[in-house]
Amino acid sequence: MVSDGVSKSMATATPIASPTPWQRYGAPAWHRLPREARDTMFLLATIAWIVAPHLMHLPLWCTAMALVLLAWRARLAALAAALPPRWTVVALLALASLLTWWSQGTLLGKDAGVTLLVVLMSLKTLELRARRDAMVVFFLGFFLVLTQLLYSQSLLVALWILASVWALLAALVLAHLPVGRPPLALAARIAARTALLGVPLMALLFVLFPRIGPLWGLPDDALGRTGLSGSMRLGAVAELASDDTVALRLRFAGPPPPPEQLYFRGPVLATFDGREWTRLVPSFGVGQRPRAEPRIFGPGLRYEITVEPNRLPVLPLLELTPDVPGLAPQIEGWGAAMRPDAQWQLDRPLTDRIRVEVTAFPTHQHGPLRPVLGLRDYVDLPAGFNPRTLQWAADLRARPGLQDADARTLVQAVLAHIASGGFSYTMAPGAYGRDVVDEFWLDRKAGFCEHFSAAFVVVMRALDVPARIVTGYQGSDPDPLDGYYVVRNLHAHAWAEVWQAGEGWVRVDPTAAVAPDRINASRNLVPAPGVVGSAMRAIHPQLAQQLRRAWEAVNNRWNQWVLNYSRERQFSLLQWLGWKTPDAADVGRVLIGLLCAAALAGAAWAAWDRRRQDPWQRLQRRVRRQLGRLGVEVAAHDPPRRRAERVRSTLGERGDELAAMLDALDEARYGQAAGRPRLPAGWWWRFRRLAAGLG
Repeated sequence: MVSDGVSKSMATATPIASPTPWQRYGAPAWHRLPREARDTMFLLATIAWIVAPHLMHLPLWCTAMALVLLAWRARLAALAAALPPRWTVVALLALASLLTWWSQGTLLGKDAGVTLLVVLMSLKTLELRARRDAMVVFFLGFFLVLTQLLYSQSLLVALWILASVWALLAALVLAHLPVGRPPLALAARIAARTALLGVPLMALLFVLFPRIGPLWGLPDDALGRTGLSGSMRLGAVAELASDDTVALRLRFAGPPPPPEQLYFRGPVLATFDGREWTRLVPSFGVGQRPRAEPRIFGPGLRYEITVEPNRLPVLPLLELTPDVPGLAPQIEGWGAAMRPDAQWQLDRPLTDRIRVEVTAFPTHQHGPLRPVLGLRDYVDLPAGFNPRTLQWAADLRARPGLQDADARTLVQAVLAHIASGGFSYTMAPGAYGRDVVDEFWLDRKAGFCEHFSAAFVVVMRALDVPARIVTGYQGSDPDPLDGYYVVRNLHAHAWAEVWQAGEGWVRVDPTAAVAPDRINASRNLVPAPGVVGSAMRAIHPQLAQQLRRAWEAVNNRWNQWVLNYSRERQFSLLQWLGWKTPDAADVGRVLIGLLCAAALAGAAWAAWDRRRQDPWQRLQRRVRRQLGRLGVEVAAHDPPRRRAERVRSTLGERGDELAAMLDALDEARYGQAAGRPRLPAGWWWRFRRLAAGLG
């Protein structure tokens, strides 16, 4: 009764906190969970962390199933409830297989394999009945971590993998720690030390392991956004003006050229259907088509270029990089050739980051010097489109002095119209109608670079001058980053080329007539910043730019030294070590030799560590040998106290001092409540002298 009264008074005096949702459903708080439930929760959290990056490319049903299964298993662990029967797991596995077949069309391949792997690991958590089941989950977890490299090999993914491996190792350590409740921090420290021991071996394998491709093709980060396309609709390039992702990086062997010479040649577009520009489908035979015929003048410009994936079989090189032995690009594993339109073509879409050293010649000519029949393809225009612009071109041609003018004179007349005709350069020109060139050239006069180049080419063709559109990149960031000039997707550009007898194809950039800073100083139009960008600018005007440049510098070093580590770099390393002409066999021999040396060093360290781990066991063996010489038989597992009893029973009073020393050893080993046991100084030497005297 008294206790009830006390309880009631305390209840009225102190308000009781409402139960948390976790407690409301019958689950204890985290710090009160039994060790098995806590370790299971940690393992489930680790699995969720590992699966998280895969959610972007998993089917929706797989994501939902994985989340439901992990949440179900967490609830069973929190409530200490029984696991579901095996037939339930088998039924779910069969359902997942059918859904994989339905969504992927197969049970093989990269995407289907990763989908099934995520489901298998989630289902396996429902069978965690013994340590061997946990080992299967750990194995699946490490393999699932590895599969992320099939989708991306960026620096962020590498950091995520590092954290995932650390968490898995910590869960593995927890599964092997003795009974009790070892803290998670202890497991994390042991896992970190274990991982650090493997770093030298990892570095050795990275440097000397043969360079091979991934199992299922190339990562999906190689399929990122691009500023280039195999076709061009008006407005498409303007949409890239806010995309500041890196398209390529380049480093010059000497002084860099001025910004107006930084034209990176991409797809050349010559067929126009009234709405879209595409690559030319020739109407004439091979012998009648205009060829590249590059002609270079002046000193060359040696540079190293790293091109990000662009999903096109296009290598955007500086104009003009000639097809000359020793100057043309040579890329291991890739075939590159110059097309008749002077654009460098790869043998397959660029789905990997590549680096190449080439030489460009800013002063150059290319194309036929005399008329060829195939040039008629470059004056064709679709019937029924842009009639007012065609009439404007006819009126221009009828002006005095222009009836028989050459291409250069006509180009100057058209550029003068752009410069003085009230045109404006904008990244938000709005939508245009059916006759887009008519509306741009004669009415609205507002557009981005593709509007100017497309309208210019249409006008020149209406003047019977062969003309075409060239897309690519123009300019770069003004300041080099870690020695590299950065060209972004927002530097995507479109310009024109016209054919002039005696010179070939001549570059004409009509954008420079209305926005010269865009070409001469690489000053792009900048979209209005968002809420976060505005807040950062208010705090520190240059903070966002500085953070971005710092991250890009780190990312560039990751790309250059890790992702771009190639077979040539392996051979260069062996040459630095003394090999004159190393090959793959030499790399293999060096790797095998170093691995054997590492194995021997590991064995020696293990032997030394075995003797170092518990010096008490070594001391016990020495004591047993000394007692054996005195005729005192003891077992290897006998503690010092038991051995003292054997000494007294065998040697009598002569062995009292020896037995007392063994009692002291027993007290030093087992008598202390905490701390590392300490043996009295010089104990072993006194024990050995005493035993020798008795002998």
